[in-house]
Amino acid sequence: MRPTFDDIYMELAEKLAKRSHCVKMHVGAVLAKDTRIISLGYNGPPAGTHNCDMEWPDQGCPRDSKGGCSLAIHAEQNAILYAAKNKASMEGATLYVTLSPCLACARIIYTAGIKHVFYMHSYGEYKKIASDEGVDFLGKFGVTVQRMQPKEQL
Repeated sequence: MRPTFDDIYMELAEKLAKRSHCVKMHVGAVLAKDTRIISLGYNGPPAGTHNCDMEWPDQGCPRDSKGGCSLAIHAEQNAILYAAKNKASMEGATLYVTLSPCLACARIIYTAGIKHVFYMHSYGEYKKIASDEGVDFLGKFGVTVQRMQPKEQL
């Protein structure tokens, strides 16, 4: 059976997640446009700072005032920032991410002009909150969002 691009890009996002230095959650992202990859990302601290799994292997990086990671850049943020840094157009692009976007990432995704988001796991379920606020936000403003079920590795 011939895999779809959606399957291939989500599998790549899963593999990228394994590069994460985060102690709490590993997330990967692939940004594609017209069946071509324009950027990749995974969650972790900015380049040149501390790798959480090496600096704080037991508990992860220090928490910010709201209880979140003080160093982490989310996988989708890393993919979007790298695309922007390289002047790649994201208008109409598709994002594949292993964990649904949080609300802050959803606002960035929308602003970047990304029109489709595929995700595998729920951020709301992971954080034990009532809904996926990021997914709700994106849907409200016309971004197509679809949850993919984990598949056997292609």
